[in-house]
Amino acid sequence: MKRVLVSLVAMVVLAMSLTSCSYNSMVEADENVKAQWAKVENQYQRRADLIPNLVSTVKGYAAHEATTLEAVVEARAKATQVTIDAENLTEENLKAYQEAQGELSQALGRLLAVTENYPDLKANENFRDLQAQLEGTENRIATERGRYSELVAGYNAKIRKFPAVITAKIFGFEAKPQFAAETGAEKAPVVEF
Repeated sequence: MKRVLVSLVAMVVLAMSLTSCSYNSMVEADENVKAQWAKVENQYQRRADLIPNLVSTVKGYAAHEATTLEAVVEARAKATQVTIDAENLTEENLKAYQEAQGELSQALGRLLAVTENYPDLKANENFRDLQAQLEGTENRIATERGRYSELVAGYNAKIRKFPAVITAKIFGFEAKPQFAAETGAEKAPVVEF
C-alpha cells in the first residue's frame, strides 16, 4: 500500500513539473505573439501618420481631385478606428482590421495614380520624400506581418502538441489568428499600357 502511495505521489509530482514547464513556455510564446502584434500595429500607425502630410502636399497641386483626396482621408479615419487589443486577437477581429487596412491601401493606390498627372508634384521634394517613406513603411508592415505569422505558427503548434495541449486546455490558451490573403489576391493584376 505504501509503495502504491509513493508511486502515485511521484506521478503527480512528475505531472505537475511537466505542466509547469509547458505552462511557462506557453506564456512566453503568448507574450511574444502580443509583442509582435504591437510591432505590426506600430507600422500601420506610422503609415496612418504619414497620410495627412501626403494628402496636404497633393492637395496643393491637385485641387480638383477632391474625391480621391476625400476617399484617402475617409479610409484613413476608418483604418485608425478599427483596432485590436492583443488580448482579443480573433479571426473576426483580425479580418475586420485587415479589411480596413486594405481599403486604406486601395485609396492610397488611387491617390498615387492621380499624382502621375502632375509632373510638378512628382518633382516636388516633399512629395518624393513622403512617397519614399510610405513605400518604406509598406515594406516594414509586410516584414512585421511576416514575423507575426511566424510567431503565431510556433505558438499555435506549441499549444496543440502533446502533453502541452492538456496544459493549454486547462489554462485557456487558444490559437491565435493568422493574416489571410485579401480576396482576389490569388489572381495576378492586369497591367495595361
